[in-house]
Amino acid sequence: MTAPPLHGRTVAELAAAVGVRSDTVRYYERSGLLKPPRRTSAGYRSYDDGAVDRLRFIRGAQRLGLRLADIRTLLEIRDTGTCPCEPAGDLLRRRLGEVDAEIGRLLALRAEMAAMAEALPAANCPPPSPGTWCPPAEGGERT
Repeated sequence: MTAPPLHGRTVAELAAAVGVRSDTVRYYERSGLLKPPRRTSAGYRSYDDGAVDRLRFIRGAQRLGLRLADIRTLLEIRDTGTCPCEPAGDLLRRRLGEVDAEIGRLLALRAEMAAMAEALPAANCPPPSPGTWCPPAEGGERT
């Protein structure tokens, strides 16, 4: 990676350094996650290296599934010079619970899908009755 220009980074340079689109940088600025940068005499944004670090923090937190409001809280704590580890731990434990619940839901869905696939007839499948997946079973029930 090349060294940033002495005047700072443009939106495009900052976006490229972090691997996001320029619109994303502007959105984070509008939403208060990224501090407004200096402006050049021509009015262009000029970001310092702190913006790269901040954007990487935001993107990493998003990959973990944290909401923008949660990320904003962590950044506000971080901006005071206080370690955000305790609140980050609380947020991550909450998110872990959400992920565990989603895994449980997906496992139940998988089991249901597997059971349905297993119950489908393998050969000589007659057309199903309207509103069903399979033809009537031997006892007259429909699945």
